[in-house]
Amino acid sequence: MNQPRATDTLANERTFLAYARTALAFIAFGFVIARFALFTREVAVVAHIRQASPAISTSFGTAMALAGVACAGYGAYRYVSSARALREGTNRPMPDEGAIIIAGMIAIIGLIVTWTLFAFR
Repeated sequence: MNQPRATDTLANERTFLAYARTALAFIAFGFVIARFALFTREVAVVAHIRQASPAISTSFGTAMALAGVACAGYGAYRYVSSARALREGTNRPMPDEGAIIIAGMIAIIGLIVTWTLFAFR
């Protein structure tokens, strides 16, 4: 069996971090989309026009935040499966638990954002 190269292990870790950044971006973008309804409501009041349903932006923003949660989970899965495949030598890749903890934190953030979107309508 071949020894895993350090570059392969480090590339796996960079890929996982890219999943984490993407997940956080989805969650933040979802929050911004959902809160855009507040901005449109203020503009409608000032301009004396009828506002479109805020449920659309809230629903879409929530979906984007949940997509971030899914991205975090998938990134953790990919990291763990790739790391196990690489682990035949003496390299010390990022522990599997680290990937799961980071993904869990991102998932918790996403769930909090999602809860906030529904709680403060």
